[in-house]
Amino acid sequence: MTEKKEKLFDQFPPVSYEEWRAKVDADLKGVPFEKKLVWRTNEGFNVQPMYRIEDIEGLKTTDSLPGEYPYVRGTRTDNNWLTRQEIIAKDPVEANKVALDVLTKGVNSLGFTVEEPSLEVIETLLKGINLAEVEINLNTCPKKAVALAKALVEYIKKEKAEETFRGSIDFNPIRPTLRYGQELSTDIVEQAKEILDIVKDVKSIQVLAVGSVMLNTSGAYIYQELGYALAWGAEWLTLLTDAGLKVDDIAKRIKFNMGISPNYFMEIAKFRAARMLWAQIVEQYKPECKCACKMMVHAATSKFNQSIFDAHVNLLRSQTETMSAALAGVDSITVVPFDTPYKTPDAFSERIARNQQFLLKEESHLDKVVDPAGGSYYVETLTVSLAQEGWKLFLDVEDKGGFFKLAGEGVIQAAVNESNKKRHADMARRKEILLGTNQFPNFTEMAAQKIEKTESCGCGCEKTEKALCNDRQASDFEALRLATEHASNRPKVFMLTIGNLAMRLARAQFSSNFFGCAGYEIIDNIGFDTVQAGIDAAMEKNADLVVLCSSDDEYATFAPEAFELLAGRAEFVVAGAPACMEELQSKGITNFIHIRSNVLETLQAFNAKLLK
Repeated sequence: MTEKKEKLFDQFPPVSYEEWRAKVDADLKGVPFEKKLVWRTNEGFNVQPMYRIEDIEGLKTTDSLPGEYPYVRGTRTDNNWLTRQEIIAKDPVEANKVALDVLTKGVNSLGFTVEEPSLEVIETLLKGINLAEVEINLNTCPKKAVALAKALVEYIKKEKAEETFRGSIDFNPIRPTLRYGQELSTDIVEQAKEILDIVKDVKSIQVLAVGSVMLNTSGAYIYQELGYALAWGAEWLTLLTDAGLKVDDIAKRIKFNMGISPNYFMEIAKFRAARMLWAQIVEQYKPECKCACKMMVHAATSKFNQSIFDAHVNLLRSQTETMSAALAGVDSITVVPFDTPYKTPDAFSERIARNQQFLLKEESHLDKVVDPAGGSYYVETLTVSLAQEGWKLFLDVEDKGGFFKLAGEGVIQAAVNESNKKRHADMARRKEILLGTNQFPNFTEMAAQKIEKTESCGCGCEKTEKALCNDRQASDFEALRLATEHASNRPKVFMLTIGNLAMRLARAQFSSNFFGCAGYEIIDNIGFDTVQAGIDAAMEKNADLVVLCSSDDEYATFAPEAFELLAGRAEFVVAGAPACMEELQSKGITNFIHIRSNVLETLQAFNAKLLK
């Protein structure tokens, strides 16, 4: 007798969106669905709490396969991205030693900065490196890019590697304009044409850079990096086709160097949307081969969200960023070492950075699956939504004269700097969180002694008002803590916990994290039976600041008593925003901290009062 097998999903009848929504609305008990569960992104669109198959019906992003136009699912049929390491050593001999060493440790893509390009320097730099197996990427001052191209091509031909060489020259003539606000070069087209002519015999070398990683590092939102990168790339196509070059010869020489922000799923969507939109842009120039529509993308983890304090948390941030880029199918990735904000990365931090990619390949096998996000209701919807916002920005730039024109006028920089300012403001109010910096800091950490460098361009360039602002998001809070470290006294914050057990513990933890962001010494307590006992203990500990931690109902009694007993011997703070706040303020109590507080401004005010 054949046993009937019951299918698991037969036990779970399908639920319509209307049924699900009705249940959610009931559970919300009158709270608006859009206010409670819908996320309004910085990219300009809403994200729903749940997506279903009907949300992706009709989306064109699901119609192609990896390696097929418009390449939303990837330009290749594999996901074996290249692991790049940037070689910082300035001396060519030393740089070559470092390169040969890291090539034995799994790296298959190298990045070099060449200060004085010549055949001799290139020969020294690349000595012993198999050009058929290792991608070579060179960067130099835009004015020296022609000399670098000549030297590199001469070396490639000497090694008979014209067919096997893979790599790039980062010809980025707009970089001084974006980074330092310098005047836009007038000979960009002539330089580009000369470089393209020099490299014409080397099949797989990209020389026209789209360096939107600079925008990412300066705090641009994701849709801004996407839209501006597309406009930047289109500018190369327009300028050089107008100068008589074929679009196929131009497009294949463009390399996009993009950043990766910590917004995990949004970044996956960004790279998918970028490939799709770029393919359609190139298609409008009527290339002879669809292969010209492929986008070559190198991705680097963000420096904008790196921190000096609790710096090992940078590893967590860069790991999720790397995962985003890997899952999105980029061509190569650089993981910025965790100690970059305060020193030149050492052998240990560079090793960890390499291993972060190897973990994703050897442990998680992300290189074995192409576009695993494909078909995801959420990611496909994000891809289309982000593509729409990026396309709007792209069209706006085109309507106003193009990317180079707007950068020369400082318009691009001003827009990104406004985002930078907004993100710093959100950081100050904890709308954006950097673990270990503006939330859950390490109270005991001292960082001043480990700082070996200050952030600068390294070449003595003077910035103008048109320059991008590259202040990291953590910089304001770091300044607070460093000021505390350099002061002759480290303020002591005493938690006067009393009354309702649950509320006093919760508010003591909140207050400890709040004042720990400034590097103050935190003195927590289990609790006191009387206000007098708490004030006496605070004075015994020589507290500079006393925080009353209790429940809203009890503040009406405890706060005036504590304030009177303290009698100005220390700053007095109430943890929370109780209903009796106005009454307490009428009695002279002015300091309240709560979830709506501007953490940065509040701590800056206390620094001004307490530091000597």
